[in-house]
Amino acid sequence: MMDLVQSFSKLPAFGIFITVGIYIIALKISEKTKIAILNPLLVTSTVVVLFLLILGIKYNDYNKGGIYITFLIGPSTIALVVNLYKNLDLLKRNFLAIFIGVIAGVITAIVSVFLMTKLVGLEGDLRISLVPKSLTTAIGVSISEEFGGIASITVFAIILTGIIGAVISPFVFKVFRIRDRVAKGIGLGTASHAVGTSKAIQMGEVEGAMSGLSIALAGFISVILIPIFISIFK
Repeated sequence: MMDLVQSFSKLPAFGIFITVGIYIIALKISEKTKIAILNPLLVTSTVVVLFLLILGIKYNDYNKGGIYITFLIGPSTIALVVNLYKNLDLLKRNFLAIFIGVIAGVITAIVSVFLMTKLVGLEGDLRISLVPKSLTTAIGVSISEEFGGIASITVFAIILTGIIGAVISPFVFKVFRIRDRVAKGIGLGTASHAVGTSKAIQMGEVEGAMSGLSIALAGFISVILIPIFISIFK
């Protein structure tokens, strides 16, 4: 039986089947329980890691299929433009507030990393690796590598940031009485990128559209601001 599993694990279909299958189950559990900590991405990531460890399956074998899922991040992010187009009038009415909000979010994310890493004594490549934590994986890793960061740490920080944002966002919105749908979408997209956007889409079409927009804006603004802050905090 184990030999059969090991043989199947070397096929690209294995990584796709395991990831999608576990995610569908995790999504159903999340929808049924409504428990924030049971975020589908968090549950799926945890179960997949445990599954690979228990069965002794190498990550490289699993990732033969995982790369196809990773590839879909780009097209799925672009697909958010559909909802954005449907809410074009809302975007026009709130563009200034949206733009200022995203800038504030990007600056807060960058400065907080520099201050926290300084506080705990992290410097150099470790600090740089954490700076793009609130961006999408593609943009974040590119920026990290350009300035000497470690890509694997950047990816981990991005995933962790996204999951935390998606999990605690309902609580934050409730505590601070944030009811505006545009504000929720912008907050999630700017702070928690694609993972936050998946949560925003669950909240509603407007939230999803605004979150998708903020991902693009945050990426554009970060490419300009991060080099400036790196030179300041060196």
